[in-house]
Amino acid sequence: MTRILDFNGRDADRTVTVASIAALKGSGRQYVQVTAGTEQEAAAAEAAGIDMVVSLAGSVPDVRRGSSRLFVTAAIDFGGEVTLDDLLATAFRSLSAGADAVITARRLDAVRLLASEGVPVMGHLGFVPKRSNQLGGVRMVGRDADEAVALWRQFQALEDAGAFAVECELIPAPVLAQITPRTSMATISLGSGRDADVVFLFQSDVCGESERVPRHARVYGDVASLQRQIADERVRALSAFRADVLNGSFPNDAEVGRIDPVELSRFVESLDA
Repeated sequence: MTRILDFNGRDADRTVTVASIAALKGSGRQYVQVTAGTEQEAAAAEAAGIDMVVSLAGSVPDVRRGSSRLFVTAAIDFGGEVTLDDLLATAFRSLSAGADAVITARRLDAVRLLASEGVPVMGHLGFVPKRSNQLGGVRMVGRDADEAVALWRQFQALEDAGAFAVECELIPAPVLAQITPRTSMATISLGSGRDADVVFLFQSDVCGESERVPRHARVYGDVASLQRQIADERVRALSAFRADVLNGSFPNDAEVGRIDPVELSRFVESLDA
């Protein structure tokens, strides 16, 4: 655990820091990252020993309520930000709410602006979901030599723009294995193999909550069936409560307050008077 001062100047402890993420490069060590969007998901990630979580910018306060120690990255592309000023404002709000870094898939000017303002910024390369239409669907990026070369140039440009780390989504594992030691940015693999500084999966996939599990994910739990049981049990309990009200069995004598008969008589007399 490392003591830091957060964006608001308050004392805080963190499992990892921007500096320790950067220090992974060439060390042979790796961190593990998952998504978290709620207080409960963040608390579970901390209890499980996860190093880093990524959340939507608007979810950072909930995530921080669940864990004061995890390294939290705020995804700042999902709140309707249009201009670079919008993006910068969302980044500062996220840091003020407890985020340690931000991630954006926007153009290099956005990364450059954020970095110039001292915001620890991650980029996003490979398959970017918002651009799946242009890519022709959900697919690996870097599948042939020409595409891999173009991808490598994007890594170089992102590094030059000031990103300290980059999410690498759906890049062929051998391609990322060649890129990781050649960039100073920490590489975060989502479906791109083991040869990265950080390995990342969605918590919903890990815990078995997703209706469609992507090929690159592995399911370790069955939270979905537990959630269905909870939903079914909630309906059963509410139905039973309604039935007892309608048949007159709720509430019973043990479930209501009492008054001494003499005091009740006095009360009734006062009403009649």
